Amino acid sequence: MLTKVAMTESIVLAKSEKGVGWADIAEVSGLSEVYTTSACLGMNHLDKDAADKVAEFLGLGSDVSEALQAFPHKSWDKLVPTDPLIYRLYEIVGVYGPTLKEVIHEKFGDGIMSAIDYSMHVEKEENPAGDRVVITMNGKFLPYKSW
Repeated sequence: MLTKVAMTESIVLAKSEKGVGWADIAEVSGLSEVYTTSACLGMNHLDKDAADKVAEFLGLGSDVSEALQAFPHKSWDKLVPTDPLIYRLYEIVGVYGPTLKEVIHEKFGDGIMSAIDYSMHVEKEENPAGDRVVITMNGKFLPYKSW
C-alpha cells in the first residue's frame, strides 16, 4: 500500500501539474476545503466515494484512493516549526492558550474543545490596511466527568 507521505507527494504534484487549488479538490470530494486538504496531506482520511473522486479528478490511480482511505497516524514533529505561518499559530496558542482555557472554562465548565466533532474554515477578509486571515474553529465542548 502507498504510504501517506508518498500519497501526499503524488497529490501535491498532480495538483500543481493540473493547476488546481485545494478548493477545487474539495468541491470534487464534497467535503470542506480544510478537511479535504488535511486528508490530502495525510492527517485525516476520506471515505471511498470521496477518495475515488479526488484520485480521478487528479488523474491518479487506485493506490492514491486507497491511501486516502487509510486511517492516519496523527503525529507530527514535536519541535516548534520554523515555517513562519505555522510558527505564528504556535505563538498564538503559546500566548493566548491559557487565556482561551480560562475563558472556555468560565463559560462552559471544566472540559475541552473537541477536535473530533469539529470544523474549521479559513476565509479572506479584504481590508484597506492589509487583507485579514479569518480562521473559525468550531468544536463540541466535552466536559470532564467525575467518578
